[in-house]
Amino acid sequence: MSTSKPEVKMNRIRKSFDDGFKVKVVLEALKETMTIAELASKYAVHPNQISTWKKHFLEHSVEVFSGNSDERKKLEQLQSTNDRLIHQIGEQAVDIDFLKKNLKRLNLL
Repeated sequence: MSTSKPEVKMNRIRKSFDDGFKVKVVLEALKETMTIAELASKYAVHPNQISTWKKHFLEHSVEVFSGNSDERKKLEQLQSTNDRLIHQIGEQAVDIDFLKKNLKRLNLL
């Protein structure tokens, strides 16, 4: 007669790290004064996570100085739309003033 243990599911809670913490860890990893394993132990983070953050940081570090071209295009598009709408509002204000003036002249207002 064997007794089987009921299966217990352990739900792991995912840790969420803010960007400032990630940058701090990555910059320390880039200094290479400590190994990845030592940093992982120091900050209670898995070594693979530090390596992933470091890789992502290095791949996207160029964007800090060059800016994201998609964001730049979107910003230019929004500025163009904003300019067009401001121009349209100005034209409508002139039209409204013209209509008010003529309605007053015709005693309809």
